[in-house]
Formats: sequence, structure tokens, C-alpha cells
Amino acid sequence: MKRQDFYYELPDELIAQDPLADRESSRLLVLDRESGVISHRVFREITDYLHEGDCLVINDTKVLPARLIGSREGTNGKIEILLLKRKENNVWETLVKPGRKAKVGTKIIFGGGLLTGEVVDVVEEGNRLIQFSYQGIFEEILDELGQMPLPPYITHRLEDKNRYQTVYAVHTGSAAAPTAGLHFTPELLLKLEGQGVDIARVTLHVGLGTFRPVKVDEIAEHHMHSEFYQIDKEAADKINRAKEKGKRVICVGTTSCRTVESAACENGKLTACSGWTEIFIYPGYQFKVLDGLITNFHLPESTLIMLVSALAGREKVLAAYEEAVRERYRFFSFGDAMYIG
Repeated sequence: MKRQDFYYELPDELIAQDPLADRESSRLLVLDRESGVISHRVFREITDYLHEGDCLVINDTKVLPARLIGSREGTNGKIEILLLKRKENNVWETLVKPGRKAKVGTKIIFGGGLLTGEVVDVVEEGNRLIQFSYQGIFEEILDELGQMPLPPYITHRLEDKNRYQTVYAVHTGSAAAPTAGLHFTPELLLKLEGQGVDIARVTLHVGLGTFRPVKVDEIAEHHMHSEFYQIDKEAADKINRAKEKGKRVICVGTTSCRTVESAACENGKLTACSGWTEIFIYPGYQFKVLDGLITNFHLPESTLIMLVSALAGREKVLAAYEEAVRERYRFFSFGDAMYIG
């Protein structure tokens, strides 16, 4: 299949720049993947589509405030660092702008010296390995100095860092939020549990590779970057129990989907495990675990719209996106939601 097969027109004004005051008041487009029938609801009404014995899979990763603004030692030259992946000995793989100013040996000062970094290597795609020096706890310093790594299409300043976290975020390590989960509130999750819906928590630390544009014409030639995932025994048991009873597994977001599909055996069984995944799901893929998906609206020609198309069919997904544009839905990270069942 060609990259261009997943293109659609989106007016810029439909890209959501700010989160809604009430998380669960987002709009919800419901797509029946068998018939292609579309319904328009409000997100809190997701309770109408989840039933006793179903298992809702959520990704409890927590976003690092991974965007740091510093200056090169001895200059006033501004330099921006985005933390991508923790290595060892306080070394991180990073994205640096401007990269030409970050040669090996360059020292960068953050927060008046509260944190310093030295470029120790240049690796794949021009990313820099930076060794950090500091006194105290790195995560606490990040909380003080770091900004949320919002996608480039969001130009507004985020006033409350917690609005780019899910209410169930626990395990710090993501470079971006699993945004489908941003619509849930503690009250909504409690209501679902009261209906007899099992909630399974898995972890996938979202890397920016998930959002890298597909540059090759033949999508099968696109290479996904690896991301770390973890599933504990409790989550595996809940998912397996739903499948054994003939109930459904509904994933919140493409990250939860990629986690369970990466970890499952060919027969769809899960065991407690952890590892790195490069799974790329596009039309033709046979799902082993997932029965339904709660997701946001994704960028044209992205790996994420390809994953959604693998579940519901490219033509039905593009028709639903065209309907969402006509109905003036809000798109992308802070936008509205879609349920495919």
C-alpha cells in the first residue's frame, strides 16, 4: 500500500490547541467497523459501549517534562533539548535544536547551572548523546526546569502540565502522552468498573518514533523505532479472562493496542512480560487480542491512521475522518475521540 492512500484534507483551524476544561466532555465519533455506520456522541457516553466482562486496557505511562531550554557554555546562544531515551551513567539520547551547534564536547547549561550537559556522541539520524551532571534527584530537577514536549502542531502554551497527563499516569518514561486516555476522569473509570468492566493497566513508554512521518512511498518499507513495554500478571490475567469468556478487549489508544499485540502469543494469550517493540500495524494485519479501540484523530499519512485502518478498513476510516471534518470535530492530541467497535 502507498503512503498517499492514507491522506485526507484537514483545515488548520480544526487542530485543537488547548485541552477542554472538562476531560470527558469531548465529542465521540462512534464507528461500527462492520457496517461503517457512524454515530455522534459525547465521550462520557462511552459507558454505553462497554459491557460487563469486557476488559478496558489503559496505558499508565507518565510523560517526562522532557523539553529543556539551555545555553551553550560561554555564550548566550539558546539551545533546545528533547530527552528521548535514557541510557546509562546519566546519558540520554536527545534531539537537539539547532543540531549544528551541538558538536561532541559542547557543554550546555540549564537553569543557571542547576543542570549541565555535555554532548558525548552523535548517533542515528543526528540525535545527540548527552551526559548530564547535577546535584539531587534528576526527576525533581526535570519537574522544575522541563516543559511538556507538546507536538509541533500545538502552538499555544500549556498552562497546566497535568493536562498532558492521563489521570492514571504512574510510570515515568514517555516522550509524548497516550492521548486517547486524556478523556478519562477518575469518576468515569469508577462508573465503568461499577458496570463490571475490568480495567487492565499496561505500560508502553511512548517514543517520538511513533509520530515520525512515513517518508517512503511503500508503507511496508517504513521502520518503526523501538519502545519499551511492560505487562504484569494481573493485567495479563484480566485480558485472558475476557477472551476466554467470549467478552471483548477494548484498548484505549494505539499505544495500548501495540502493547498487547506485541506481547501476545499467536493464539492471543498473554503472560507477564516486558521488552522492546517495533511493531508496525497496517492494513492486512490480523489482530490477536484487540476487539475495539478508543482513539483520537490522527495525522494524515501517519502510522497511527494506518493502525486504525487495519482495524476498521481504510475506506471506512477515511469516510469517518471526512465526516469528522464536516462536523467540525477537534483533531489530534487535545482533540475529540473516536470509538471503533
